[in-house]
Amino acid sequence: MVDAWVAILVLASLAAIAWIGLWSFRRTRTTKDFFIAGQRVGLLATALATMAAAFSGFVFLGGPGLTYRLGIASLAIVLPVGFTAGLLCWLLAKRLRLLAEVREVFTIPDAIACRFGSSLTTALAIVAVLVGVVGYLGAQFLALAILLESLLGMRDSLGSWSLPAALILSWAIVIFYSVLGGMVAGIYTDVVQGILMLVAAVLVFCRAIWVVGGARQMLAGIAGSAQFRGFFDPLAEGLALTTLGFFLVFGIGVLGQPHMLHKFYMMKDPKQLRWIPLILGGSQALCLLIWVGLGLAVPALVAQGRMAPLVGADTAAPRFLLEFGTPVLSGLVVTAVVAAIMSTADSFLNIGSAALVRDLPRLVGWKVSEELVHARWATVGVAVAAAGLALTYDDLVALLGTFAFGTLGAALGPALALGMNWRRVTATAASAAIATGLVVSLSLEIVRRMAPSGTLAEIGLAGGALPAAVALLASMSVLMIVSWLTGTDDGHDLPADVRAVMES
Repeated sequence: MVDAWVAILVLASLAAIAWIGLWSFRRTRTTKDFFIAGQRVGLLATALATMAAAFSGFVFLGGPGLTYRLGIASLAIVLPVGFTAGLLCWLLAKRLRLLAEVREVFTIPDAIACRFGSSLTTALAIVAVLVGVVGYLGAQFLALAILLESLLGMRDSLGSWSLPAALILSWAIVIFYSVLGGMVAGIYTDVVQGILMLVAAVLVFCRAIWVVGGARQMLAGIAGSAQFRGFFDPLAEGLALTTLGFFLVFGIGVLGQPHMLHKFYMMKDPKQLRWIPLILGGSQALCLLIWVGLGLAVPALVAQGRMAPLVGADTAAPRFLLEFGTPVLSGLVVTAVVAAIMSTADSFLNIGSAALVRDLPRLVGWKVSEELVHARWATVGVAVAAAGLALTYDDLVALLGTFAFGTLGAALGPALALGMNWRRVTATAASAAIATGLVVSLSLEIVRRMAPSGTLAEIGLAGGALPAAVALLASMSVLMIVSWLTGTDDGHDLPADVRAVMES
């Protein structure tokens, strides 16, 4: 029954998405269509697409797994949802959208180039985007592989091959519609996928609370278990810096996420941006119910003796579905997980191809003939690179996602957030900040990966400090210091149109 419902629901959603891909192919005729959907997107579609792109296998699989491993310290990742949507719109959304009115701006490196007028700053931004794109896409591949392996490996028999065929087909379709329709396809498939994610998250949360016996039973079971000692102490020894780091990276680092910022270029009417925080923040909060529900329900069930302890933390969601989900719910959640992975993947595939086909050639003065054709081939190349990372990365989905999110936040967040609001920020300061964020994040991630197995250093550095948080603080500090040393408050060197956008 589970196989049948999973196959029916997944294949139905994939058929709808494939149809959107074919429909959008006829509407994608220029690079403006391919990269920013022709700037024809309305309010609701923008908000839902931003939510769908922001949330992925990281939330649906990585979140519950990270909570099982770290306790409620992991919830510091989701707490900033209460203010990040407003922060995005207040500091960046309006200025990025208005910049696209006065200049041909399709990407975040485009915005960096307009603001700072520096080849070095733009080049560093392109490198940061490519590193983050491959990392985040790798997390999506990894999440899908874990979902497939868990659902098959925990069954008494493999049964029908419809499930693996549907899951493998989903990646073929995401590349298919990303190549054909670009962001025209991406924006509308994201809306469909976002709705699926919201419905599944609410239903799973309710099911988790009911299965455990209510919120009181759930919390009491975990608190009374020796296995989960310290689960409710996010500031315990070795976890305090990790908790604070999660909050910092996902609260401030959101300002450097191109897959979210990119959506604001697509809005038809910039005046509607004032409603984005309400719709985006509300939909994000509902979607995160699956993280909170399964993150608490699975350890509670283990503590009650109703579920065997997990061998791999990332199997928390699949294990719950197999042992306690109804066939329809399991099918819906698997469909939502695939949708979550695909919605994030299409955004990053588009951003990665733009960096390779648009940003890099313009930086070095090359003119790319048939840019739209090359953009489609570049999309396939980015997908292959991300698949290679997923095959070699042996760790939690959430940690790969945190690394990619943190690298983008550390490298691009300070330069964008302060650069678009503070005229004193110079190209020298922005270049130094982006380089610092990249080098520190990558270097400390290598150090973390070399930590002995079974230690808290696997999550962070000495004392539990997250590499991404250290990199973000370092980047912000460098930007502030260099700006004070090299910049002036009058912004006399800014182009008139860019100055007008910053003062709007």
